[in-house]
Amino acid sequence: MKILIAPNAFKGTLSASEAGSIIEQVILKKAPSAQVSLHPIADGGDGTCQLISHYLKLERHSIWTLDVLGRPICANLGVDPKSKMAYLDVSSASGIGVLKEFEKDPWITSTFGTGLLIRKATELGAKELVLGLGGSATIDLGMGMLHALGCIFLDDKGRELIPFTSQFGKNARFIQLIPTKPTIKFTCLCDVNNYFLGSQGAISVFGAQKGLKPQDEEAFERQCQSNIDLMRKKVKRNFIDQKGFGAAGGIALGLSFFFPVQIHFGSNYFFELTQLESAIQQADWIITGEGKYDAQSSGGKACFELLKMAKSHRKKIALISSGAEALSAGFDQVIRLPELDFSDPDVKEIAKKKLIQALEKEWRV
Repeated sequence: MKILIAPNAFKGTLSASEAGSIIEQVILKKAPSAQVSLHPIADGGDGTCQLISHYLKLERHSIWTLDVLGRPICANLGVDPKSKMAYLDVSSASGIGVLKEFEKDPWITSTFGTGLLIRKATELGAKELVLGLGGSATIDLGMGMLHALGCIFLDDKGRELIPFTSQFGKNARFIQLIPTKPTIKFTCLCDVNNYFLGSQGAISVFGAQKGLKPQDEEAFERQCQSNIDLMRKKVKRNFIDQKGFGAAGGIALGLSFFFPVQIHFGSNYFFELTQLESAIQQADWIITGEGKYDAQSSGGKACFELLKMAKSHRKKIALISSGAEALSAGFDQVIRLPELDFSDPDVKEIAKKKLIQALEKEWRV
């Protein structure tokens, strides 16, 4: 029997590669004669570009930059010198994973450090940058990133504003474009299809998890609208909200005013780039998984898109996940994981243990 193990990341606990290795060990223990192949997947979420860099065997660069609060952090960048493309996860420098609960504050958090990484990518020869938007800690419209790239935000007296302060987004009145602003185009990979504004936008849907208090949502959206207007007037262009602008706090939105930007929903982009369909065709069973399969999963998340591809080739597919929604999604087998307490300092080790226990108890062919 040929088994393809293709999990997504288990958000907050295990990377796709870590989950894949654990699943492989258990499957080979239960079915030693099985032919197992590993193909971890991603959909624009946290770690997507890191996985792509692995599959494409790119040059890996570890670069010191700043996190969302302005503290030093070492982040990773994948570069292909031949195509002059670079691959970067926003979460590598501007991710929410490094923040304690009391540090989450979208009035202050900034993508400036990711902008520094992009500038470094251009120095390494990149002309196009693929940006994985998942796992960000910000809702800054990419203004911090733009500031680092040479779109300098000024206050009403023409003074340069400083990122990582609440005054940066609040007091922006002018934009000065410096001559050294790099020439680069962006492909933004999203794992959500939300617009930026409105009841299903970045602020309403993702604000709370990034530290925005419910009573501040209306004021924060007004500030964002003001900054959108500022950027729109600078480049003399109309603004039309679109799907994907709500990902990563509006990064693609802000970039689109000053650079060529394409938005792709990450699953299909990743699947094609890593030739996943060919691996599916050769398998008898496919095992995938994510931390929690829920209503958002059917909106383009990797496990749901993998389900559709598997069914198009009449392949059996199992899902490992928490979340009752998975039971009616169409998988041939659902291996349920218990809910986790993410405040537990040992949550990653607990997640590994629960994954092993669930597989040993429930996996069958």
